[in-house]
Amino acid sequence: MIRAVLFDLDGVLRHFDPAYVTRIEAEHALPAGSIHDAAFAAPLLDAVTTGRISRAAWVQSVGEELGDPKAAEAWGRHPSAPDAAMLALSDQLRTTGIRTAILTNGTDTITAELRELGIDTHVDAVFNSAEIGFVKPDPRVFRHALDALELSPGEVFFTDDSATKLAGASELGMLTHLFTGIDALRTSLRDAGVPQPAIS
Repeated sequence: MIRAVLFDLDGVLRHFDPAYVTRIEAEHALPAGSIHDAAFAAPLLDAVTTGRISRAAWVQSVGEELGDPKAAEAWGRHPSAPDAAMLALSDQLRTTGIRTAILTNGTDTITAELRELGIDTHVDAVFNSAEIGFVKPDPRVFRHALDALELSPGEVFFTDDSATKLAGASELGMLTHLFTGIDALRTSLRDAGVPQPAIS
């Protein structure tokens, strides 16, 4: 029986406008995609999402890689927006006794970001790779969440918008769903026997 639903954060419970980064690159005469390439290169991304460096140091390193610190600083202020429908779903699940939580490959500022957006009040727990020291899809990050929730893999449903991130959860025996939208997620939850109150 599913007793908890574990959500990825970015692309599921909150969203970033990609046009924002495109505008920064245009304003700073940077090649298209250069900010993404600098920020999400494996060694640097791994360092920030496992807590070995701070988010501030990450942004600084991106600026050095780009040769344009101001562009990196602007990128670092990239606004995000919560997904109201998904937060409502989390609230609905909680009314049925299902616990909900976030598992994110995040940075040291995730707690403040969630508080600022009001997302933190819609879940029971937040698991941040920067605090845990392992990142999805490493099974150890999922084991950490399971141990904290005091649940077995078969009692937790995990959804992420990246197929590669599901592997570690599946390896442990968790039920997983590739997130493409709320309607498909609701269907998958129903198929898993997770109760969902009617939308008022």
